Amino acid sequence: MIADDYPEMVKAVSRVLAKDCDVVGTVADGSALLDAAERLQPDVILLDLSLPNANGLEICRQIARAHPQIRVIVFTALGDPDLDQRSFEFGASAFVSKMGDKGDLLSTIKRLSIDRG
Repeated sequence: MIADDYPEMVKAVSRVLAKDCDVVGTVADGSALLDAAERLQPDVILLDLSLPNANGLEICRQIARAHPQIRVIVFTALGDPDLDQRSFEFGASAFVSKMGDKGDLLSTIKRLSIDRG
């Protein structure tokens, strides 16, 4: 599942993942994400921390508590140097910069899917 309010980013990420992953849903705000996570139970959620109607880290914490089987990848362009560590403290399984290599995202998703078993 992809949680991002920027439609072009959702399209681009969906294209990158299309060959190797099934994108079971997309959402553009925090409240929709909580509902969709409950309903769809995805293996992995790509979470942009800058969603409307939500504190991204708090949404991450809520998902991690309510659905510990769902792996949350914080996927953001925010430049805070401590954000990766804070994301893990809020329950994220991984942190990937939107500015990084596309292969990093795919390999992270594959690794988390394998770890989930």
